[in-house]
Amino acid sequence: DQKLNFKTGRKDSKLLGCLKGLAIYISGSSRKRFNAMFYGTIVWDPWLIVSQIICLQCLYYLSLGLFMWILVGSRVPRLTVIYFFDYSVVSTSTVTGWCIMGAFFLNALAGAGYMFLLVERAKKCLDFSATVYIIHLFLCLIYGGWPSSITWWVSNGIGLAVMALLGEWLCIRRELRDIPIRSSRA
Repeated sequence: DQKLNFKTGRKDSKLLGCLKGLAIYISGSSRKRFNAMFYGTIVWDPWLIVSQIICLQCLYYLSLGLFMWILVGSRVPRLTVIYFFDYSVVSTSTVTGWCIMGAFFLNALAGAGYMFLLVERAKKCLDFSATVYIIHLFLCLIYGGWPSSITWWVSNGIGLAVMALLGEWLCIRRELRDIPIRSSRA
């Protein structure tokens, strides 16, 4: 029996190892399947990635709208997109500014839950979180110019960190669960 040595890429005649008592031999054709045996064959699918980004971005703004409506809607006469994209409303000098920052923080928590449901991989959480916040930065640039408020940068930086780290933690908890093995004994 031959196995593929992962370090050298050559075939050796040694036993690879065992997984729960089962000896696994690797041939060159099944190497790709073995590397991803818990998540299926790894295939780069750009349409899946783009659709996940679009879904995350839409859910980000839907939940931000909900949190803005709950926290800010009662404090202002009319809730508009200025509270989403204008950096000048994010401030610590007014109660409305604090409510806006609270909405962004709660939205980061919700975003971590969305990544847990949509992305499902801990190693992709930082990439998707950064993508959501970079798209948000570009929309803010289009709407109100370059954010010159340090409060805006701090609140969005904290939101990015919370979304990425909590999303990774949730996904890692899922990935580390025991795999149920059914016994064929009666």
